[in-house]
Amino acid sequence: MRLAGHSITQLLLVTALLSTAACSILPKQEPSDVYRLPTASATSKAQTPAPWSLRVVRPKSSETLDSARIAVIPQGDVISSYKGARWSDPAPVLLRNRLTDAFYRDGRVLSISTDDSNLQADFELGGELQAFQSEYRGQAIEVVIRLDARLSDERQRIVASRRFEVHQPVGDKQVAAVVAGFGQASDSLAAQVLQWTVEQGQRHYTAEPKNQ
Repeated sequence: MRLAGHSITQLLLVTALLSTAACSILPKQEPSDVYRLPTASATSKAQTPAPWSLRVVRPKSSETLDSARIAVIPQGDVISSYKGARWSDPAPVLLRNRLTDAFYRDGRVLSISTDDSNLQADFELGGELQAFQSEYRGQAIEVVIRLDARLSDERQRIVASRRFEVHQPVGDKQVAAVVAGFGQASDSLAAQVLQWTVEQGQRHYTAEPKNQ
């Protein structure tokens, strides 16, 4: 019995040592700086609000872009990410929120919702996010955002579609400067998408007969 007890003690000791060794060789997780898109400046349009409602949905994207990593293309077709830095949300969520915020600030569409809520709307704004990254052009660097936007009606019929693409030069290769470039590029793209959506929504809403 003493031998059996001694063997068990040795076994427990060896297991503890192996566990300690395993913990010591595991790579330490590097801390990450979490970035949000810089806040856009407030804008407002003193116009009559649209009589229709809009639902802004998260655009589809590739697995690479659908993450919190800050994507960068240093050369060729290689897609990488900035070390020790990440977004506060996946890129499609960041863009959806920026678009939604732009509509709220603009004021021409008052009835706005997102795909986080199960609410019906006259139109739905979605599409595919094809690019949301910084790209090196020799020694220069620029932020590229490309969105294939689609506007559909309440019956999920596409009423309009268009590609939007923004290239924003960045003067500094530091992550903070790149993030600022993403903010500027997002504002520019949001302004274009907003104007297009308002025009297309108004045109198709007034053209379709309404149920009495």
